[in-house]
Amino acid sequence: MKKIRCGWCEKDDLYRKYHDEEWGRPVYDDKTIFEFLVLESFQAGLSWYTILSKRGNFKKAFDDFNFEKIALYHDEKIEELMNDSGIIRNRLKIKATVTNAQKFQEVQKEFGSFSAYIWDFVGGKPLDNAPQALSDVPATTEISDLLAKDLKKRGFKFMGSTVVYAHMQATGMVNDHLESCFIRK
Repeated sequence: MKKIRCGWCEKDDLYRKYHDEEWGRPVYDDKTIFEFLVLESFQAGLSWYTILSKRGNFKKAFDDFNFEKIALYHDEKIEELMNDSGIIRNRLKIKATVTNAQKFQEVQKEFGSFSAYIWDFVGGKPLDNAPQALSDVPATTEISDLLAKDLKKRGFKFMGSTVVYAHMQATGMVNDHLESCFIRK
């Protein structure tokens, strides 16, 4: 019997694997949350497929998404990344990743963990939108607007409301799996 999935992931095996194993599952681990922040920020203006297909390269280039190491990157490392054809070579996004790693650590110090900070925006548990169709899934919400505004106030870069909402979906802060999707069951 064929599994019924959210329509966006039927494109190919990479999307299906990501949908079936990761997307929409609650993530409370700071390291994984940071990984998704990096990937989502690089996705801005590009397709998620492009980012997923380069995910392993990003992991290698950015020291396994180790925010403590990334926070210390200097101009030499940024130039090295600019020459890495395996990732998206956008200087502003690379520099934003360094800034975001620094700001990430500041949030950890203030709240005990980044997870505690970010999950507080949804009351500590996933919001379930129970969409019937892909057209029911928003690109932004009032909560993503508030979170994006707060991140910007804290100095984060490339974290607009659309990017933040995509992050919320990816890390299970919101459940946007369609009602017909087998993941819901």
